[in-house]
Amino acid sequence: MPPALLLGFVHLERMLVRVSKTSAEGYPPYNIEQTDEYKLRITLAVAGFSMDDLQVTVEDNQLVIRGRNSEDEPDRLFLYRGIAARQFQRSFLLAEGIEIEGASLDNGLLHVDLEQHIPEPEVRTIQITKAGGKKPDAAPRKTIDVKPDEEPSTDTWRA
Repeated sequence: MPPALLLGFVHLERMLVRVSKTSAEGYPPYNIEQTDEYKLRITLAVAGFSMDDLQVTVEDNQLVIRGRNSEDEPDRLFLYRGIAARQFQRSFLLAEGIEIEGASLDNGLLHVDLEQHIPEPEVRTIQITKAGGKKPDAAPRKTIDVKPDEEPSTDTWRA
């Protein structure tokens, strides 16, 4: 069987450009796991961020997770600061039919649960018409009546 051609996938190029623009930075680290046949979970390590510091949005089939740590108390003096507290943005491109079920924060881990809805395949039969056949909304053809004993004028006969 010959391979199928991809028609009408202009949005695919846009998605690839969007993916290439996302940061290759490794912060914060994350896992993606399959929790059921049609369910996924993305888990980000966001220690030090509260629920108010995190934002989960969907923009154009793209899951965007942002973290902005609230300002530290000005009277704190760090001798060494090894715990990352910088802002971040992580993006995940979602396939058609993937819905966000919810998000939860537990022990410094942000869990985003997703479910893929598989649409039932649609089979349609396309009617085949004879080439040059009448269209339903076409005007009826006009006829010319010619008496057998008369010669038709050159005005009425056109090829």
